[in-house]
Amino acid sequence: MSEDDIKPIDMDMAPEPEKKDDVIDDDLPEIDHDKVMYGASVSRIKKGEEVDLSEMDPTLVHALIGMGWDLKNFENLPVDLDSSVFLLDKDDRTRENEDFIFYNNHEDRIGSVIHDGDSRTGAGEGDDETVNIQLTKLTFDVVKIVFVISIHDEEMLGHSFNDVKNVYFRFVNTDSTHELFRFELEGEELNMGEAQAMIVAEMERVGPKWMFRALAEPVEGGLSEIATNYGIIVAEIVQA
Repeated sequence: MSEDDIKPIDMDMAPEPEKKDDVIDDDLPEIDHDKVMYGASVSRIKKGEEVDLSEMDPTLVHALIGMGWDLKNFENLPVDLDSSVFLLDKDDRTRENEDFIFYNNHEDRIGSVIHDGDSRTGAGEGDDETVNIQLTKLTFDVVKIVFVISIHDEEMLGHSFNDVKNVYFRFVNTDSTHELFRFELEGEELNMGEAQAMIVAEMERVGPKWMFRALAEPVEGGLSEIATNYGIIVAEIVQA
């Protein structure tokens, strides 16, 4: 596909992705979110840590990525954090628009990654946003999966990551409902100055294995900046 064939993405008003006749997206198991919320014991990883997912759980096929957060001050307007996923090739670039999975595009072209929808407030217990990944369905030219959280409309509402607490990212084997680990973000990791987005973590395909890295890298310019860096043409640069 040439650059001339790529249509710009309007990150505020993007249409639902077009369904392809040859796409079968019923391979993902039916998920009981109550069963995958919290295990009896929780393994925590820290910024900079790397995990061999294949070694940690050789049975891993279907993964659930859960993200949650709480407001520091409930008297303020709710902070809308968004979770996004980028599927990248060997050059750290998306292959097509559908490789950018976010609140206005809930799945990739073949349904290997499915976003369960946007939470605007972070209210309530448990995961505020979830993403489901079928590892065996990912094509081999997908070498890396990048996970991002960003603040929506931060410029208009004046929000920053300092307005939230108890931010976490957790990784679950959906089939066994076992939570493999969680990455909790607090303190200095949320004190990001002008940054409106964070690359939370990445998964990289290394031969037959998948390696997970906890990053917590702040990015000024928000979600649109990250999307542009990965080869997505954004129709209108917005702070997200």
